[in-house]
Amino acid sequence: MYLTRFRINVARRGARKLLSSPHAMHGAVRAAFAAPEDHEHAGSRTLWRLDTPATATVHLYIVSPGRPDLTHLVEQAGWPTTEAWVTRDYDGLLQSLRPGQQWAFRLTANPTHSGRKTADAKETQRFGYLREEEQIGWLTSRADRHGFAIAPQHDGLPNLRLHRRQAQTFKRGMGTVTLTTVTYDGILQVTDTDAIRRAMTSGIGHAKAYGCGLLTLASIT
Repeated sequence: MYLTRFRINVARRGARKLLSSPHAMHGAVRAAFAAPEDHEHAGSRTLWRLDTPATATVHLYIVSPGRPDLTHLVEQAGWPTTEAWVTRDYDGLLQSLRPGQQWAFRLTANPTHSGRKTADAKETQRFGYLREEEQIGWLTSRADRHGFAIAPQHDGLPNLRLHRRQAQTFKRGMGTVTLTTVTYDGILQVTDTDAIRRAMTSGIGHAKAYGCGLLTLASIT
């Protein structure tokens, strides 16, 4: 597995197009892999996420089975003469995970639940959770199956912060897609190494093709 970071030049027209459409960004990420097995492999798949830190610099993060070639993204949305991208081996981190370790984490996800739109509807649909407490509950209820627990703060509440809570609407072919997304930052504790490795290489929740589901870890500072 590989972890790639690409800095987006938001001043470029191509960048603005990609940032406004998760469907367009999905296509750009998919085009980074010549071989299908580099994009999706047994037990792992390509995941991506857009991060916007306080400096307003936008980074695209990609976790993938194979090494990507982002030349087309540099030409469309980067700095062709000064900056490319950085790809690092991801397996070292994955294999270093042990129960009891604590890590800072980030996850952009599509928290949803299934239900019927009306009482007499025959089929169920997915609906996005909109309230903050529901979005927190969505993650905490799934943490155990994905091999981690949210570490508590001194007051006993989960060490968790939600930001970029939004509904995204974009075109896909002739139709329109609306996604409820939220970015989670916090501290987790590893409980099951195999499960958290699966979560980090296969994603969490739905809408993985559209920038959701990528769980990344960093040392606590």
